[in-house]
Amino acid sequence: MRLWRIENWSKHPEAVQRHVLQGLVSAAQYTEFGKKYGFNKLFTLKEFKRNVPIHEYNDIKPYIERMMQGEDNILWNTPIKWFAKSSGTTSDKSKFIPISEESLQENHFQASKDVLSNYYKHFPSSDLLTGKGLVIGGSHQISRVNDEIQYGDLSAVLMQNSPFWGQWLRTPELSVALLDEWEEKIEKLAQITANENVTSLAGVPTWTLLLLKRILEIKGKQNIKEVWPNLELYINGGVSFVPYKEQFEQIMGAKINYQEIYNASEGFIAGQQHPDDDGMLLFTEHGIFYEFLPAEEYGKENPQTVGLKDVVLGKNYAPVISTTGGLWRYLIGDTIQFTSLHPYHIKVSGRLKHYMNAFGEEVIVDNSDRAIAIAAEKTKCIVNDYTAAPVYFSQHSNGTHEWLIEFDKAPADLHQFTIEMDLALKNINSDYEAKRQKDIALRMPIVHSLAKGSFNEWLRSKGKLGGQNKIPRLSNERTMLEEILALQANKSE
Repeated sequence: MRLWRIENWSKHPEAVQRHVLQGLVSAAQYTEFGKKYGFNKLFTLKEFKRNVPIHEYNDIKPYIERMMQGEDNILWNTPIKWFAKSSGTTSDKSKFIPISEESLQENHFQASKDVLSNYYKHFPSSDLLTGKGLVIGGSHQISRVNDEIQYGDLSAVLMQNSPFWGQWLRTPELSVALLDEWEEKIEKLAQITANENVTSLAGVPTWTLLLLKRILEIKGKQNIKEVWPNLELYINGGVSFVPYKEQFEQIMGAKINYQEIYNASEGFIAGQQHPDDDGMLLFTEHGIFYEFLPAEEYGKENPQTVGLKDVVLGKNYAPVISTTGGLWRYLIGDTIQFTSLHPYHIKVSGRLKHYMNAFGEEVIVDNSDRAIAIAAEKTKCIVNDYTAAPVYFSQHSNGTHEWLIEFDKAPADLHQFTIEMDLALKNINSDYEAKRQKDIALRMPIVHSLAKGSFNEWLRSKGKLGGQNKIPRLSNERTMLEEILALQANKSE
């Protein structure tokens, strides 16, 4: 039955999306937000876009603060008792995203079921549900604002609200899964789960690798398949898997399936239908109405969005969403590209504010991930994580990009790695190639090899170690890069 529904909405996405928008506007017409923007008089998409401005978090923060104090009927028409504390950024500011019962049931849980349905469609003889699923989720315990209102990171909220039978299929128990102290949590996860029958893994690649390596140490084994012979699936999301895939294949010791999902605090947006698919299927029936902001429109006074029927392949868009959680024309901050239009498949290409364009080179995270992967393959090295920022023109030299790279296995020749990465970026990005011509605007990149654990040390110094926190891959300003270099310099003194 569910597979029929998936096939229906993936074949008729524009019609399904019109129905979703009608339902959202109708449900919220008597909320404070709905009254302010005249939802009861909005009968077309054109009217909706003309009346309701695009919002970023600070625009809706005053509404959310009131909701967290218990006020109802503000952004959504049913009581909001849960908020997801967004920790997907190393910024000191936290965002609290409203999670309604509808967004739990119709979006997060339904999308999870659809991911599982698609997996069983392609692997009908799977033994996935005969063992345990290990989720390396966030580290925020549930916190209370008052007797009724609670918050935690998304994984904590989902675990606390999942049906009772979901606890049987997961390891470890909630008290360990939601530990705040990340290093203690990794150790306990390793000690407990090393002896379980784990058939699936889910989590951010960097933390998953750290856990897997510790498990191998505990068990004295060479690869994970010796520990968990029935492991068949790793579900990844949050960052591109491209730089990590070779490392995972080595540590696994045997073939498993990999499935990418796009599940943000704001909503479960997409999931890979089949491990060989290029991109993830956009979930159009799950309580989210989508618009797409061309990246070049960001920052304009009246930015214009396009709908599904007008998107094109390979172009950078920022999703603008309206949801059953009470987000209205909300700019998430990610950028995506469409990899297919029939059906609509997408991939996450970066963040609106995480790119390098100091010299007109327009390098996005998707470019750098691919270039790093190519250079790593050619120089037989393994990259754990990286970040980069521009070196601006000075009186004595032209500009360049400075890269901090933490290797799991360093290249024999760092200069050769730099050459291969630079060449790959030229092949991937014509703007970068043009700026590198004869070193006129950009000279050869500067690459530093960091000691293992350097990025974690910086995250720890910011109180951001663990969970969904990630090192920003690219930036136009140098603050973070220089802080990390300073930490390294202090260690060597």
